Amino acid sequence: MFAEGTWDLSVSTPIGTIDVVVRLLRRGGVLTGTARGAQEEVPLRDVVLEGDRLTWKQAVTKPLRLNLAFAVTVTGDTLTGTARAGRLPASKVTGRRRSGAQVPPQESATAT
Repeated sequence: MFAEGTWDLSVSTPIGTIDVVVRLLRRGGVLTGTARGAQEEVPLRDVVLEGDRLTWKQAVTKPLRLNLAFAVTVTGDTLTGTARAGRLPASKVTGRRRSGAQVPPQESATAT
């Protein structure tokens, strides 16, 4: 299983659906990434892929300052799971990998 690529996510929150673009890549054998919403782009922390389960953390400041923890299951080019902000109820997350944005299972190039 591999998770690298660009993913279009929808997060269903109590205040409405939030669209997020997550970009995952592998550098030096470690998964890294960024998440871009309508108002900011933030780095992902603690990105871990174990089998088909992908988890990561990220901090956002807009529209509210929150620390989020994501836990999703990757199935081919789709993912489903939850995002949790502290003690708040979990929000449903769904996503689809952009076509043509897939990275082969081998380690991606680390060009900067």
